[in-house]
Amino acid sequence: MTSLLFLCHGMASMFGVLGGNHGTGQAVEFAAWPGWWAALIQTVCGALVLAGFFTRAGAILSSGSMAYAYFVVHLPQDFVPLRNGGEPAALFCWSFLIIAILGPGPWAMDTLIKRRRDGSRDPVQVPAPAHLERA
Repeated sequence: MTSLLFLCHGMASMFGVLGGNHGTGQAVEFAAWPGWWAALIQTVCGALVLAGFFTRAGAILSSGSMAYAYFVVHLPQDFVPLRNGGEPAALFCWSFLIIAILGPGPWAMDTLIKRRRDGSRDPVQVPAPAHLERA
């Protein structure tokens, strides 16, 4: 869900869809720094993490871009995120950092590719909870 929202935010800024850039209905000017480049990262990395393809790389780039957004754009306005409008940047930053650390899940493209490369054709194995295992 985090990557889907990130993807939507990037598409809104790049293409003026879904309400556009910050609800203005307008797209960010092509190649304008830093808005258009941030929207490009949000669109591409949001799609990559959503598909589970290059998950860790996409998540670390997303996390870093949101850290940059928070410290450069929001923090100078005020220290408190509720007053500087930086809550989404902070939440995206920490969420993507967690995804980068934990890596892709069992149904991610990265996992399917690794499983195929290792020669395993088994379906995804999800371990049963300990209290359901037979003695």
